[in-house]
Amino acid sequence: MPLTTTGSVVLGAREGNAGAGAFNVIQIEHAQAIVAGAEAAGRPVILQISENTARYHGSLEPIGLATLAIARRATVPVAVHLDHAESPALVREAVELGFHSVMFDASRLPYEENVAATREMTDFCHRHDVWVEAELGEVGGKDGAHAPGVRTDPDEARAFVAATAVDALAVAVGSSHAMVTRDAVLDFALIGRLREAVRLPLVLHGSSGVGDTDLARAVGAGMTKVNVSTHLNKAFTRAVRDRLEERPGTVDPRRYLGPARDAVAREVTHLLGVLTADAELIRT
Repeated sequence: MPLTTTGSVVLGAREGNAGAGAFNVIQIEHAQAIVAGAEAAGRPVILQISENTARYHGSLEPIGLATLAIARRATVPVAVHLDHAESPALVREAVELGFHSVMFDASRLPYEENVAATREMTDFCHRHDVWVEAELGEVGGKDGAHAPGVRTDPDEARAFVAATAVDALAVAVGSSHAMVTRDAVLDFALIGRLREAVRLPLVLHGSSGVGDTDLARAVGAGMTKVNVSTHLNKAFTRAVRDRLEERPGTVDPRRYLGPARDAVAREVTHLLGVLTADAELIRT
């Protein structure tokens, strides 16, 4: 199937009162697993590659081209997205490789500098028909704008969107990056106010820390693109550990990476079901 665009996946989900699952690729097994999980669910999906993952592989090109190839072989619509890119050069490389969307993260900068940098990247990407996500909020270490105590102001979000012309906005509503427990407390009323303020797709980062019920409620309240990484990594690592404990003499990586890939696929299928539950049920 031809590669699809992130915009079409996200806007299609939004029109259907559903969430669009966006899952992070660390290595090729993750990309394969995410696509397999989406195919089992019969749902579109977004494969994300972060700047940290590009750095891990030495550059964006090796993991990026492999992920694009896997996406093109899928039997469901699959988009490939650059996640949390702070480097303009990396954004340009992603566009050249054929990514249809990027998340440019200038949230570490003061507000006015964030606006200027983001607008420059948006102008570049839109000239190449590439969809742009940005982030708004304070920054504090790995948690970024999504430290539990930080919140995105709806009025500031409205001004930011108007000034930058981005296509989607990641907002801080109570989740936090890299959580290994699923007990984040989301501000559903704020999600509703942000939805009314910006009128474009909202993105929930740090979704690994949010339980199934609250993920569904967040979609019902107004979130559309839902990013998941750590939760899948937990499933992957747990499966590797279990297999090696069961068979400590294993030396062939395929013997433990295969089960880990299968575990991630099952989680993706499950989460896509959570995000596309009946709209009326989501709102209750």
